[in-house]
Amino acid sequence: MAKLTKLTAVALTATLLIPTVSASAESVKDLQSKQVKLNDKKTKINKNIAAQNKKIAANEKALNKQAMQVTKLNKKIDIADDKIQITQDKIEATRHEIAELKKSIAALQKKIDERNEIIKNRARAMQEGDGKISYIDVFLGSSSFSDFIDRASAVNTIVEADEAIINEQKADKEKVEQQKAQVNDKLDGQKTRKTELVALKNSLNAQKQTKKTLIKKMELKQVKLSKQRKKLKEDYNEVLVVSSRVQKKIANEQAKAIAKAKRIAEEKAARAAAKAARAAASSAANASSVSSVASSGSLNSASASTPVKATSGTWIKPAAGRFTSGFAGRDIGAGAEYHYGIDIANSVGTPIVASADGVVFKTGPLSTYGNVVMITHNIKGKTYTSLYAHMSRVGSSAGQSVKQGQVIGYMGSTGRSTGPHVHFEIHTGSWVNQATGAVNPMQFLSQ
Repeated sequence: MAKLTKLTAVALTATLLIPTVSASAESVKDLQSKQVKLNDKKTKINKNIAAQNKKIAANEKALNKQAMQVTKLNKKIDIADDKIQITQDKIEATRHEIAELKKSIAALQKKIDERNEIIKNRARAMQEGDGKISYIDVFLGSSSFSDFIDRASAVNTIVEADEAIINEQKADKEKVEQQKAQVNDKLDGQKTRKTELVALKNSLNAQKQTKKTLIKKMELKQVKLSKQRKKLKEDYNEVLVVSSRVQKKIANEQAKAIAKAKRIAEEKAARAAAKAARAAASSAANASSVSSVASSGSLNSASASTPVKATSGTWIKPAAGRFTSGFAGRDIGAGAEYHYGIDIANSVGTPIVASADGVVFKTGPLSTYGNVVMITHNIKGKTYTSLYAHMSRVGSSAGQSVKQGQVIGYMGSTGRSTGPHVHFEIHTGSWVNQATGAVNPMQFLSQ
């Protein structure tokens, strides 16, 4: 019975190593192709949103600059208004001064008119007396010598008074003309200053209006840019919803494929076990020999096809060899960079196996990765993607369902590589690029 159990276990192990059939391969492949396009679309929209953000920021900066210039213009306009008001006050004061001066001029003019009348009377009197004052008449008309002296002094006083009146008249006229000229010059200067200030204010107001018009246009542009950004975000969210649905479909299809592959494997294992049991029952005499031969052949076959055995853990080491580089920053000659996976080195041709059950969704050359195989996994309701790079030869195809430990390719040094090794990555969700969703594989590996 123990020999039969051992034979059955060996047969089951050998059967599980047989490549499983593809389940819903075309459907998964189509969905994954659609997901890649959706991811590309999301990336493009994100770039457009980033560009739109830059435009909005630049426009906002320009708006602030224009607003600051309007503030400066407002200050200049306020200063001009103050100067205009001061000048207007001076004009009013000068006008008041002119009004007072007019009163003074009127008084002077009255004095001038009165003097003119006196001068006219003096002139008329002198004209009637041939323009001369006769001292003989003064003497003959005097009652005494003392009276003569008094009369002569009076005549001299009259003559001197006439001369004083004429001189004073002349001085007053000159003073009036001088005051008129000064006040008029002052008023003209103030009016000119006011005209200049008003022109300056009008110029500042025109500049301010131009700035306001520009600001209005920029504000409208800002609204337009914001609406465009909002539309891009709405588009992104729509794509995100579709992408999520597609991802769920992929996960469902992969789960179905894995379940189908598991069922087929179990059926094959059951048939193999039944066949082994029948063989053991009919060959009881040499069961020990058959068991030994079968065990030796099966284990040798398993060892040749899988360098790393499947375990009860979720993930396994994808190839035999030594770890040479971890999930961390490094410099391999081209400057500092981040290594989003782990490297396992061995000789060219070393088998590389699936780290967990899944469905192959991409194979072939990929940029600096060289030849790669990518596998999508559905584990406990979550989607993961594993990547195996730098293969010398790919040993699987897109859409193929694979089991943990099944050979998917062979170690090499294709792409950007410093020697034969496998570069191994694990990503949460679908693979988008090297960094997106990358996690340290060491936290998942069971050995």
